[in-house]
Amino acid sequence: MAKKSNSNQGIKCSFCGKEPSYTDILVPSPLGDTYICSECVDQIEGLLKDYYKENPSLRPVTNTKKETDETATGQKALPTPVEIREFLDQYVIGQEDAKKYLSVAVYNHYKRLAQDKDDVDIEKSNIIMVGPTGTGKTLLAKTIARQLDVPFAIVDATVLTEAGYVGEDIESLLVRLLQAADYDVAKAERGIVFIDEIDKIARKGDNPSITRDVSGEGVQQGLLKLLEGSIVNVPPNGGRKHPEQKMIAVDTKNILFICGGAFDGIERKIAHRLNTHVVGFTGSSVRSKVGSDNYLKYIAPQDLKSFGLIPEIIGRLPVLVHLDPLDREALLRVLTEPKNAITKQYEKLFAMDGVKLVFLPETLEFIVDKAIEYKLGARGLRTIVETIMMDPMYETPSTDIKELIIDREFAEEKIRKAYIG
Repeated sequence: MAKKSNSNQGIKCSFCGKEPSYTDILVPSPLGDTYICSECVDQIEGLLKDYYKENPSLRPVTNTKKETDETATGQKALPTPVEIREFLDQYVIGQEDAKKYLSVAVYNHYKRLAQDKDDVDIEKSNIIMVGPTGTGKTLLAKTIARQLDVPFAIVDATVLTEAGYVGEDIESLLVRLLQAADYDVAKAERGIVFIDEIDKIARKGDNPSITRDVSGEGVQQGLLKLLEGSIVNVPPNGGRKHPEQKMIAVDTKNILFICGGAFDGIERKIAHRLNTHVVGFTGSSVRSKVGSDNYLKYIAPQDLKSFGLIPEIIGRLPVLVHLDPLDREALLRVLTEPKNAITKQYEKLFAMDGVKLVFLPETLEFIVDKAIEYKLGARGLRTIVETIMMDPMYETPSTDIKELIIDREFAEEKIRKAYIG
C-alpha cells in the first residue's frame, strides 16, 4: 500500500483523486494501477451500513459461528452460577430461589454450546417462570442477557395466532432476535428469547379443543418446533406485509427460551391438588403444613396442565421457577438498593439539571404503602413516584432551585390531587 513519501509521485485515489500527501493510506488494487484512500473506504462502509439497514434481507450471512462459539461460549469466559447470581443481586431484590434456578439453567445452557461431540448429547433447558405481575420476571431475563452480552428479545405471546389468521405468525418471535443481533445469524442462534404472557395462550378447557382455538392451543402447537430446536425460515421484515422477501434460515437448537406469565388463578388449582387428595385421620395435619399465603411455591407441572398448557409444551420447558410476591420490606428495598433503583433514576434526572433530589424515609414508606394497596408489585412503585414527581419535573428546570426535598405531606397531596388514593 502507498503511504506518504516522495516516491509515490503520480499515484492518487481513483475515487476522489487525492494524492498520498493528502491522505493516510492509499490501498492498491490487485488487478492494476488503481488505488483507494482511507477516507473513501470509510464513506463506502457508511453507505453499506445504511443500505443493509434499509434492506436487511440482502445482508450477506456471516460464517463466523465456529469462531464465535469458541470465544463467547467457551467455559473459561462463561461466568459461574455463583457469579451470575451475584450479578442478579445488583438489580433484582429478593426471589432467591428463582435466581438460583436461573443461574444454573443459563450456565448449563451455554456450557452445552461448548460441549465436545461424543455419545452424550446435552439437551437444552428452556425455562418457564410463574409469578404475579411486578415481581421481576422480565427484569431477571433482561439482566442475565446483559451480563452474558448475548442478543436478547422480548416478545408478547398474546399477539400470536396460527398461520393464516389475523395476528403474527410463530416465526415472528425470531425477527426481533435477528434485529437485536444486527441480522448476524450465527450471533442470533446463541441468543435468548423471553416470551411474555405465556399464560394468555392457554387453551380454554382441560380437554383438547374440538373447534378452532387460533390464539390458544394452536399457538402452543406451533411453538413446539421452536422450543425443541429446528431450522426455521424467518421473514426479516415480517411475513405478511412483504411476502416476496428472501427468508433467513435460523436454527433454534441453541437459542434459550425463557417463558413468563402471571397465571392468574392458578393458586386455586394448586390448592385443590394439595388439599383435596388427603384421606384418613392424617388429613388435617397434612393440610396444616401447606401455607395459604403463597401457593405458588408448591407449583408443579400438572398445575400448568390444569391451567391450559398442553403436555408437549410443558415437557419442552423443563425448568419451572416460581416468583414470590413482593412484601413491604422487599418493595422498600426495590425503591433504593438496586443499581437502577427508581429513586436513583430520578436523582440522576434532577442532577443533570444541577438539582439535588432527596426522598425522606417517611416518603418512601408512603409510596410502598400505596403500591401494596394497588397490588401492582414493583410496577406500581414507578406509577406512584411518577405521579408525585410530575409537577417538580415540570417546574424545577425553569427555576434556580439547587436542592429539592420530597416529604410525606407533599407526596400525599400529589396523590390526592391525582385521584389515585
